[in-house]
Amino acid sequence: MARLLDRIALAAAREDRPTVRTGQFVYVESRVAHAAQSAGGGPVTMPPVHRRQVWLSADGSRPGLLREAGQPDSVLDAEGPVQNLDGPGATPRPGTLHGSAPSIDDPTHAYLASLPTDPDALLRLIREETRGRGPDPDQQAFTTIGDLLAENWAPPRVGAALYRAAARIPGVTVVRAAADATGREGVAVARTAHGRQTQWIFDRTTYTYLGERTVLSGTGDAGPAGTVVGTSAVLTRAAVDRAGETPPR
Repeated sequence: MARLLDRIALAAAREDRPTVRTGQFVYVESRVAHAAQSAGGGPVTMPPVHRRQVWLSADGSRPGLLREAGQPDSVLDAEGPVQNLDGPGATPRPGTLHGSAPSIDDPTHAYLASLPTDPDALLRLIREETRGRGPDPDQQAFTTIGDLLAENWAPPRVGAALYRAAARIPGVTVVRAAADATGREGVAVARTAHGRQTQWIFDRTTYTYLGERTVLSGTGDAGPAGTVVGTSAVLTRAAVDRAGETPPR
């Protein structure tokens, strides 16, 4: 596992990409699907994979935008009533503008760029910021790193540090074969907790991040072990000048 994450970190550190400038937006286009379960329980139902686009203000100074197939556009972090995202693939929920600084839970690109590039210091920071959440601090740290990697665009050195920090979390394993929401096959870094296994999927050759998948780790009311209950595939990451703008193909 440590060897795989080191290779992934090296690939992330070498990634050649344009600098995201102040005032720009990080654009992420993906394909996603998340299972639902009725209030009475029973097997989960997996909907079709659909398109998701998000524009996040690089420095937090301008409203972002979420555009998801079959749903009205959601303006993110605007003045007055706002829509908040609790994580990659999350459905926006109504909220109010809190005016607080960016954080591990609500990062901007500028905030990500300010994070430590030493993996031990970075993991300590993540643990401190998420202390007291849930019964499993290690799973919380793993989930937080996954959220920072999935629907944002960490600078190369920070991305590399996040992968190396993940290698220091107990219980992280390798899944030799996994597929993202579009069927692209790769190798996954995974952790199992609370009956579910979260997998970060990477290209076998380039070690590029492909997407994430969550599967049931045991048979239960929701379905048999191995049932996919969440899947994503990141297709595009780019810097653009305004919300709603897409990069040239």
